[in-house]
Amino acid sequence: MATPRTDPVTLEVVELIGTVVARYYEEYEQAAAQHALTGAQARVLGLLSLDPLPMRRIAQKLKCEPSNITGIVDRLEARGLVERRPDPADRRVKLAVPTEEGRATAHRLRESLDFAREPLGELTGAERTLLRDLLKRMLGVQPDV
Repeated sequence: MATPRTDPVTLEVVELIGTVVARYYEEYEQAAAQHALTGAQARVLGLLSLDPLPMRRIAQKLKCEPSNITGIVDRLEARGLVERRPDPADRRVKLAVPTEEGRATAHRLRESLDFAREPLGELTGAERTLLRDLLKRMLGVQPDV
């Protein structure tokens, strides 16, 4: 009997997840380029459109060095998509905050990502909920009750 990590179904699932991730990143890079952004700039802008964050927190969420985030935010700021503001909770900390144009760009970028949305549209609501809950479980996140 194969161990759970090497059984054929597990190996196939791992391959399928890899294919989904690769296709998502490919489309994400293409969508970012349509907005004259790099993939990294688009990811930072998308993250900030949900919640203004300090550079260190952005780096943690994207699993990269804070110095990389500083450069990305500098370029987004130069384009008028992001601005730095003092954190009301701690004025020593600067938050990266999207401008109106930055929020609009992030929204247009999200709307242009069809790869994940179209295949998910083929699933029933119950199937999408099950998939979401299974993915959360794989990531160690409690599913919605």
